[in-house]
Amino acid sequence: MKVIPVILAGGSGSRLWPLSRSSYPKQFLPLLNEKTMLQETVLRVQSINNIQSPLIICHHDHRFLVAEQLLSVGVNNATIILEPTSKSTAPAATIAALHILNQDQDSILFILPADHAINDIENFTATANAATFYAAKDKLVTFGVKPTKPEISYGYIKISERLIDHHPAYLVSEFIEKPDLSKAKSYFDSGEYWWNSGMFMFKASRYLAEVKQYSPNIFNCCNQAIDGITKDLDFIRLDEELFSSTPSDSIDYAVMEKTKNAVLLPLNADWSDVGSWSALHEIQNQDTAGNVLYGDVITESVKNSYLRAESRMLAAVGISDSIIIETSDVVLVTNKNCSQDVKKLVLDLINKKRPEAQSHRKVHRPWGYYESIYTSNCIQVKHITVKPKSSLSLQMHHHRSEHWIVVKGIAEVTRGNDIFRIKENESTYIPKLTRHRLSNFTDNNLEIIEIQLGTYLGEDDIIRFEDNYGRLTETA
Repeated sequence: MKVIPVILAGGSGSRLWPLSRSSYPKQFLPLLNEKTMLQETVLRVQSINNIQSPLIICHHDHRFLVAEQLLSVGVNNATIILEPTSKSTAPAATIAALHILNQDQDSILFILPADHAINDIENFTATANAATFYAAKDKLVTFGVKPTKPEISYGYIKISERLIDHHPAYLVSEFIEKPDLSKAKSYFDSGEYWWNSGMFMFKASRYLAEVKQYSPNIFNCCNQAIDGITKDLDFIRLDEELFSSTPSDSIDYAVMEKTKNAVLLPLNADWSDVGSWSALHEIQNQDTAGNVLYGDVITESVKNSYLRAESRMLAAVGISDSIIIETSDVVLVTNKNCSQDVKKLVLDLINKKRPEAQSHRKVHRPWGYYESIYTSNCIQVKHITVKPKSSLSLQMHHHRSEHWIVVKGIAEVTRGNDIFRIKENESTYIPKLTRHRLSNFTDNNLEIIEIQLGTYLGEDDIIRFEDNYGRLTETA
């Protein structure tokens, strides 16, 4: 049977703040090497038998990031389904299964989070191939990781009878949510419990039958939402109103805890969900003092720590068991044992409406990116980079005017009824309430400095009249 990788790329990754933020979460970051975690996930499945083009499910705000990252590693045939809001993994898998059955004959779905690390690709591939045997026989396969220590940040799966008719596997006795430390120790000592990797494999039809039986509200809402899908450029967009009524639930709660057809396959592939900075420290190569250093980092008498500098030199003296993350606008300092609590800090930032919870100073757009250099009450300065053959939308602002200075390349400027070009060391002025557009029709990047002046400088002060990327209804 065909195997379709369904990659869930809708997570927020808040425990890896400040590098991971809601507008640019961890699955789109190169945390382990030069490739992003999404790219690694897509590439590692390519050797599985009968593997087909991937189906990616992501938040609609991240659609251009997903498309660009796939294209940069040569994946140009993916299906990308856009969620208007995150509803956890069970609805995402249900949408994928319904879409596959509507498009093709019944296939096996391989459900994969986009933000996990797997170092042993050979064993991963072998286990996935073995899992197709059980999935083809209408089993719902989960992949368990043998615990190496008592761990409170993972869910657990208790196993029962061992199956040996094709590949060692176990019937599932129980799914268990993240335990406290005493329970984690007892699970570890018993040898009957496995970490829940969050990966699953099953036939689309079998999963839908189970969802319909055990979580009918999810099935019915997703069935309505799939009927209301629309095409948006190269993307498939779910209807926001129809999908918003879908209950939010995980595959574990909605189906796996209730089904009588669950099977666990052991996954011995050096797996990590990279769920915290301490987890990232643990899986990377450490120096003789137990440190992982990234960027321009200088240390003296530092032990067992993860130090990462993104924009300037980071110097540390006489610390141990610490996490220090430096970005252009935030520095995080925490003890390794508290790294799981970073999520609580992010929730506090969200409640206080701090922009650092959502975005970096460098913000990516389908046409390129901009980086905020300076901000005050009525002035904002940005460094804008426009990719070759790309244009911003034709737009207008109610509350700000803009000065553009070209520092590299040639810009074509639309200002009102005028269209003209400016080159390096030349500038122009865009009054508020004036329709305008910035375009780069050359084969090289265009870089400008934009100086905004006004009583309100928020990204939602924008009216779009034309846009090459289908964003006319969006406010940023």
